Amino acid sequence: MAIGNILIVDDDRHICELLRTIVEGDGYAAMTANDGAAALRLFEEKHPDVILLDVMMPGMDGLQVLRRIREKSKVPVLIISAKSDPIDEAMALKLGADDFIHKPFNKTVVLARIEARTRQNDPMPTVPSKRRVEYDGLVVDLDGYVLRVKGQRIETPPKELQLLYCLASNPNHVYTRDQLLDEVWGFEYYGDSRTIDVHIKRLREKLDGVSDKWQLRTVWGVGYKFAVPEESE
Repeated sequence: MAIGNILIVDDDRHICELLRTIVEGDGYAAMTANDGAAALRLFEEKHPDVILLDVMMPGMDGLQVLRRIREKSKVPVLIISAKSDPIDEAMALKLGADDFIHKPFNKTVVLARIEARTRQNDPMPTVPSKRRVEYDGLVVDLDGYVLRVKGQRIETPPKELQLLYCLASNPNHVYTRDQLLDEVWGFEYYGDSRTIDVHIKRLREKLDGVSDKWQLRTVWGVGYKFAVPEESE
């Protein structure tokens, strides 16, 4: 179970609730603010462990909020913004942001970035990493973004690794293509769901013949699952 209290700041209430659902689903407590003044008030009253902060807000924008926070605290602040100009990202980091996540974001990346920051703030972590799964001949480490097959490190694009982790961390659970897109590419991804088929094909090429104790399996008419032999077919 994750530990931490997260302040989510965005003038878009839908984004706030989406992020709340994501972080609470991973065990964090969450609170939201829809403007800079409310964000600073909650920061003063609740002392959050991590802040997810939008930039473009009416009135006091996210960078102004960040400046005010940095006058008093080194709490991790992760900027989540639709602005893609490298100058904006550089400015946020210069003002003291700990990370910059671009919209549209995806669940896996947001949680990994939060976990990285909370782990840095805890010099003696008592909770082992959740983002590593191991099977016969296979290690999927999402903390280090490493795939090992029979002990050998295999270069794997991030989306492929995230897709494999999603399936392998929930063995025998059948995912539709749309569910996998939500989990890996993010709720705001509007591409073709058949991109999942392409990534599965590439993963199978890497994992072919590794073990008879697990398999990336197609569930016809539905989607995919990471099958283990305990399930009777």
